[in-house]
Amino acid sequence: MTVRPHRTIHLAAHFPGVNSTTVWADPRSRSQIAFSSFERLARTAERGLFDFFFLAEGLRLREHKGRIHDLDVVGRPESLTVLNALAAVTERIGLAATVNATFNEPYELARRLATLDHLSGGRAAWNVVTSSDAFTGENFRRGGYLDRADRYTRAAEFVAVARELWDSWTPDGLSRPFAHRGQHFDIAGEFTVPRSLQGHPVVIQAGDSGEGREFAAQAADVIFTRHGTLEDGRAFYADVKGRLAKYGRSADDLKIMPGVTVVLGDTAAEAQERAAEIRRQQVSPQNAILALEQIWGTDLSSYDPDGPFPDTDPVPDASITQGRNRHGDPVATAEKWRALSREKGLSIRQTVIEASGRQSFIGTPEAVAAELETFVRQDAADGFVLVPHLTPGGLDEFVDRVVPLLQERGAFRTEYRGTTLRSHLGLPDPAEKG
Repeated sequence: MTVRPHRTIHLAAHFPGVNSTTVWADPRSRSQIAFSSFERLARTAERGLFDFFFLAEGLRLREHKGRIHDLDVVGRPESLTVLNALAAVTERIGLAATVNATFNEPYELARRLATLDHLSGGRAAWNVVTSSDAFTGENFRRGGYLDRADRYTRAAEFVAVARELWDSWTPDGLSRPFAHRGQHFDIAGEFTVPRSLQGHPVVIQAGDSGEGREFAAQAADVIFTRHGTLEDGRAFYADVKGRLAKYGRSADDLKIMPGVTVVLGDTAAEAQERAAEIRRQQVSPQNAILALEQIWGTDLSSYDPDGPFPDTDPVPDASITQGRNRHGDPVATAEKWRALSREKGLSIRQTVIEASGRQSFIGTPEAVAAELETFVRQDAADGFVLVPHLTPGGLDEFVDRVVPLLQERGAFRTEYRGTTLRSHLGLPDPAEKG
């Protein structure tokens, strides 16, 4: 096994906002839409010298059994607008917006991203996502018309066109006419925004699928992923980095940053106890039945979350939940969960807690710092996107207790040495077109 010498760990902060990641019943939790919440978490991440602050996207309020999903009832604000405001109250941290490449147009989005890059002094990033979800598509004039393969074809062309637009100004500050003729886009004119300090906003790709890995290898600067163990991470890392050469890229041109959670304690036992309590709060009895209904595709409200699983199989192609993608085969997932329940004697809720847990680093600050460094030194990741369980104060303990230890180990920066997000990530600026 290859173990590299000390390498700088890259860190980013995810604002959890929606989903049951945030423990909303905790008295320390605040609004998921108030600007003060975004500002608090972003400032904490910047105090911790993180590379970037990351916002997800929600293009339609989700529905479950014909009603708006409970966690969406207070709304889901638009990412770029929030980040433009954060640009004014932060100085160094990168600002990453998730924006869909299926329901936008290259010219308009490239302009909005270039504007954020200018306003922030070269700190903008774009997390490129796609969708074939017809339910979400009803909010847009095109609807859910793209199949899975076409989504990534369109996304790749979308990113290429955006880069053409960002390159359309000369080094002397003059705009040049552009024209693009492709499968999905046919546009011509002049771009309104001059080249920014870091040349192009950083491009992020989220997801683990084969199409997503190939798209990231071809077009992304960062891939935001998830994998549960050191060995899974090493396999993913080797696979994605191995795809770069055919696109004329080196291993350092793409940073791999899985989303993770961290739970700390003064002792290992205390950390494990805190982690178990957080999982119980995240998977309430109501959330356990909701998770089951998303797999089974039918109303299971009569079942006891502390009781056994349904004897029936999931309903094929059911649409009880709208706006939330299913992952994998529901029948296979149901059988896997039943087997886990039988093997360990778990109730519905206990099984959901065990089966749906995200990768977590749990332990004392010293143990967590060592484990984070191990993942990077053994090529399982280049860094991590931290997803706290509290909004907006969930990073405080990590920044105060783990970051100094990483710095003492020589595994993390002690100051920002550049001003742009590309400089934080160690990425070169794109060459200017003469």
